[in-house]
Amino acid sequence: MLTARRFTLPLQALEPMALADDGAAPLLLLNPTGGILGGDRLETEVVLGAGAHVVLSTPSATRVYRSPGPPAIQRITLTLGPGAVLEWLPDHLIPSPGARLRQATEISMAPGATLLFWDAWATGRAARGEAWGFDLLDTALSARDPDGLLVRERAVLAGDGRLDGLGGTDGFGYVATLLLLGPDRPGWPGLADALHAALASAAPESRAGVTTLARGGLLVRVLAPRAPALLGALAALWAPARRTLLELPPLQLRKL
Repeated sequence: MLTARRFTLPLQALEPMALADDGAAPLLLLNPTGGILGGDRLETEVVLGAGAHVVLSTPSATRVYRSPGPPAIQRITLTLGPGAVLEWLPDHLIPSPGARLRQATEISMAPGATLLFWDAWATGRAARGEAWGFDLLDTALSARDPDGLLVRERAVLAGDGRLDGLGGTDGFGYVATLLLLGPDRPGWPGLADALHAALASAAPESRAGVTTLARGGLLVRVLAPRAPALLGALAALWAPARRTLLELPPLQLRKL
């Protein structure tokens, strides 16, 4: 049950949708302006009560537009109560030439909580010759539970083309991270093997690496050549993760 929903344009939280009889509340987060502009300061806060299960996504990819001045700043705070489940599955960011974005995501997990977190971005619109044309893409992610830090990372990229080859994205136009967290859950090595197999079978165009975290989770890196391949990789990963961690079948978000 959604107990509170507050927003100020240019962000909106739409009404929950009944997509499946699995106890989850799917919602879409919308930016009706069509993108993120230089100087924007956007904040999204999500709080899940005990035992809540929420699936959050966006209707489409998000453009980040050119900024001749200060960068856009986007801050996301996710708080999961005891036994709560959050599936965070936004579409990817597309930075335009000259775009500047700083994004920080902070996650707090109570005992028994489970997180399926997807974050993806494009190097630009490659078909228009805009790959690696952005000025700044600064992304930070941290997650904690009562026992301390679970994961922390930060990437600061300048789109001058130098990261397009070996040691960067190796010519792939889309980059994604899947973070699966559940410190109270066992069986992570087995899920890592299942994710490797699912990607090899269902998303052969993409490249990925799966790492078991020191405490209660997995981190998956994905490189995809095209947007459909990126979506295929997400579907290939999300289905076994959902079955293993939540004992639920795949969910079709039906955004069309």
